[in-house]
Amino acid sequence: MENQTSILVTELKKLLNGGGAHVGFKDAVANLPFNLLGEKPYNLPYSIWQLVEHIKIAQWDMLEFSKDGSHRSPKWPEEYWPKELVPKDEHAWNNTLKQIDADLKEFIALLDASDLYVPIPHGDGQSILREALQIADHNAYHIAEIVVIRRLLGAWKS
Repeated sequence: MENQTSILVTELKKLLNGGGAHVGFKDAVANLPFNLLGEKPYNLPYSIWQLVEHIKIAQWDMLEFSKDGSHRSPKWPEEYWPKELVPKDEHAWNNTLKQIDADLKEFIALLDASDLYVPIPHGDGQSILREALQIADHNAYHIAEIVVIRRLLGAWKS
């Protein structure tokens, strides 16, 4: 069973870092012109900035829930989505990207240090495995939206 768990952890790490079937987060935001972060083409509901900030908030929430019984999640949905269409400045943008990366690395460290299947003590049945799959699923969904917006704005690689 230990070998199977090791294989699963390896695959989860790949999935969390972008998987094999879709673009990863770092590629989705690479070389993105700052002036496009607030654009909402064709009546789409979110800008790239809002999607990226939402990924940051949701991933942070799942990480903190996974490790801290006293963690309180933001209020859904209003505290999971920024109201601003654009970041305050490039520093805010870069800080958000750094936090997404740091939180993902910290969650991946939990995969190595945890029994994937044991329910999180302060949860209601969630496990580290379930949280890993949820982070990967949630991020992949919104990463695809980022790529679509970039395509619509003519800012995606061919």
